[in-house]
Amino acid sequence: MILELKHIYKDYLQGKLVVPVLKDINLSVEAGEYIAIMGPSGSGKTTLMNIIGCLDVATKGSYLLAGEDVSKASDTHMAEIRNHSIGFVFQQFNLLPKLTAQDNVALPLLYGGVGKKERRARAKAALEKVGLGDRVDFRPNQMSGGQCQRVAIARAIVGMPKLLLADEPTGALDSKSGEQVMELFRQLNDEGMTIVMITHDADIAKQAKKTYHIFDGEIRENQKEGGAADE
Repeated sequence: MILELKHIYKDYLQGKLVVPVLKDINLSVEAGEYIAIMGPSGSGKTTLMNIIGCLDVATKGSYLLAGEDVSKASDTHMAEIRNHSIGFVFQQFNLLPKLTAQDNVALPLLYGGVGKKERRARAKAALEKVGLGDRVDFRPNQMSGGQCQRVAIARAIVGMPKLLLADEPTGALDSKSGEQVMELFRQLNDEGMTIVMITHDADIAKQAKKTYHIFDGEIRENQKEGGAADE
């Protein structure tokens, strides 16, 4: 099991008022799965993504990532987990404008202490994997939105993470570029990459092999025709 959330609750304080955001979330994702988590604004999906991505911690419950309970990990260890075990793809590509595609992709390896020669070689290989082997020296302002998102995907996978976490990955793209990005996700999943995608778009969610819905902080698996939901 790559990811296992057990009885996750998340509350926020607004003054003296406790505001529950996530309520008894239970979710298991096996290695090689490709799931989508759908929900409207305010449903709790961003909070859930932040917990899965080790950007935030639950108020109560346990989170196992590749068998390790990260619920009580220190800030330093959480940063190590994010760098080595999770690849992030965001709606806004978050590329550094002054760096080339290759150097943007190599950044996680730099933070991970990988030597220059190896990180440049691995960054180039990751760019080739996403179809941008001829754009290694291009900067973000020299590329289209779709190309920038593919650079961001290359950056997410260059460290060979256990989990690829995508937050509205086509939200800033036109439909054609969005289709290309989703095709790339399908290819990565076919090669064994575990993908968790957060989206509000039903058409995008359909690209995943399993869909969950989150509403008012509670999650359930999509009802399959002719069968019952698991959660």
